[in-house]
Amino acid sequence: MARDDLGRTTLVEGATPELSEGEALLRVDRVGLTANNVTYAVLGDSMRYWQFFPPGPRGLGPQWGLPPLWGFAEVVASTVPGVAAGQRVYGYLPSAGHLVVRPGRVDARGFRDVSGHRVELPSPYQAYRSITGDPAYRSDQEDLLILFRPLFFTSFMLADQVIDNDFYRAASVVLSSASSKTAYAAACELHGRGPRLVGLTSPGNREFTQSLGCYDEVVSYDEIGLLDVVPTAYLDLSGAPSTRAALRRRLGDRLVRDVAVGLTSRTPNADAAGEVFFAPVHMRKRRRDWGADGLDQRFTDAWRRFAEVVGGWLDVRVGVGSDDLRRAWLEVLAGRTPPRVGHVVQL
Repeated sequence: MARDDLGRTTLVEGATPELSEGEALLRVDRVGLTANNVTYAVLGDSMRYWQFFPPGPRGLGPQWGLPPLWGFAEVVASTVPGVAAGQRVYGYLPSAGHLVVRPGRVDARGFRDVSGHRVELPSPYQAYRSITGDPAYRSDQEDLLILFRPLFFTSFMLADQVIDNDFYRAASVVLSSASSKTAYAAACELHGRGPRLVGLTSPGNREFTQSLGCYDEVVSYDEIGLLDVVPTAYLDLSGAPSTRAALRRRLGDRLVRDVAVGLTSRTPNADAAGEVFFAPVHMRKRRRDWGADGLDQRFTDAWRRFAEVVGGWLDVRVGVGSDDLRRAWLEVLAGRTPPRVGHVVQL
């Protein structure tokens, strides 16, 4: 897609890459599209997301980019011991048919891509998890993992940071874009463990958001002036300047924490917020605190709790091929996807 016009896309045909020693070839199989992918594109330059999958070898110039997707891929060829053809992995994938990786740190969990252009990029996006070494994996939950795993990891880390900071000593925690998957997954982790949870959403999504049962109160954006004026922490997943301004007018110095988490409105919000939450930073802290196995176990426990309920909140819409991938992208980009719908595309 064009990096300066995210609605302009093109399809480029190319030969399957030849492997060099130390490389493996992944066939991109099944991927998801959510507002999270739009965030990667909107912040593609500032957060270096465009650098993961350079489109140059596909005949495209630097004005084009391959938006990252999450999903499953199959190893179709490998020159690396421990990475075998037929292995199925979950990870960060390009919007393309194949991906050449340079596996390193190969173990029962999977491997990391140590390709030169990715070495300085955030480490959580480098891991490719083998389904045979993943305690969170279940074959009947693949689509849930495709749609929610990266979002849920952010939600899990966000909730953990809030809890670790004693809810910022707030009496109320407000989440914007409360009908979004990242927001309600975080709310599921926070609900009943501390202050009152308030979800902000549009009038059209209010009924759905209330039906989730993970917020103590659901308020539409035009009702912010009715919020209780108590010490409040704001977790901003929408990025909408008008929402932040309305909260500040209503709460004044009772707004004790203002954290930018995402931007479902496609408006970068980091500069306006008091701080920015970036899941890999908190993950590094917890990896030091708990170790890799401890982090894995806590994530798996949280995921299993969430997976028990989220299936009833979601209608998976499955597409096939590049045309359906483009259609799903444009729908998500335009904000036309209903909150109950999740897009999965079989490539």
